[in-house]
Amino acid sequence: MEEAVLLNQTTVVTYFRLRGLSMNENVQMAAFAMFLVFYTLTLIGNILIVITIIYDHHLHTPMYFFLSNLSFIDVCHSTVTVPKMLTDTWSEEKLISFDACVTQMFFLHLFACTEIFLLTVMAYDRYVAICRPLQYMTVMNWKVCVLLAVALWTGGTVHSIALTSLTIRLPYCDPDEIDNFFCDVPQVIRLACTDTHVIEILIVSNSGLISVVCFVVLVVSYAVILLSLRQQISEGRRKALSTCAAHLTVVTLFLGHCIFIYSRPSTSLPEDKVVSVFFTAVTPLLNPIIYTLRNEDMKNALNKLMGMVEGREKK
Repeated sequence: MEEAVLLNQTTVVTYFRLRGLSMNENVQMAAFAMFLVFYTLTLIGNILIVITIIYDHHLHTPMYFFLSNLSFIDVCHSTVTVPKMLTDTWSEEKLISFDACVTQMFFLHLFACTEIFLLTVMAYDRYVAICRPLQYMTVMNWKVCVLLAVALWTGGTVHSIALTSLTIRLPYCDPDEIDNFFCDVPQVIRLACTDTHVIEILIVSNSGLISVVCFVVLVVSYAVILLSLRQQISEGRRKALSTCAAHLTVVTLFLGHCIFIYSRPSTSLPEDKVVSVFFTAVTPLLNPIIYTLRNEDMKNALNKLMGMVEGREKK
């Protein structure tokens, strides 16, 4: 009898309403301008990094191979949410179809989880380069790098399929409003017309556990690296410290969001939207800033690329 009542109350949801960052028009305009600038810079910066690494043969090393993957992921990760948010600024209803919502969640978690695994692999790469420099090219040969890349993309895909499939099977009914500017699993399952306690536990044990475990592994890895640097000469130590500091900045901001959102029950907090802004718009922009402004090899390669472009234009 109860199941029949539930079925009668359950409606076939074909779309959701995104509440956005704010109902205030001035705040929406300010957010539109900020996101547009951040997204444009993210595209230019990360695409430029990928092109530079492909162009300059001196950057054909494991570190820059993984960095090009990171830049590609950041472009895709930002593109999953930001263009929709920009177009919704000029829309009254801010609707997103159920299929589009599921697609957005799938690619959001695909790129986010892949980036977590990639940051962990990059930490291992730095550990081998700094703590085992004589064995570096033997340990991190191209076969190993390609296998690691395939593994982290496969892991991200499996994670995303598992997490998204949990939301597709749920029945949804009114209210149909998502309290954010994009679809994410914790916000969407709150709209389900059934008990989601078990699914919330699965989300915490999946996304939350991945985030926490990878964060711990990263912190331990960099702690070992820092201890190892105490025995190195000042010039090499300074360059290695600069690289590690850049990695830790990206790791803390990116994984901080994942731990904050996915390591607790799906309850809404006022800070969620602020954290989501950093996750979708700010962190993808930090990658080109940190890895170019703090990296002499990348700056030299960029200058060579720009010089080549200017030379062709003069001809």
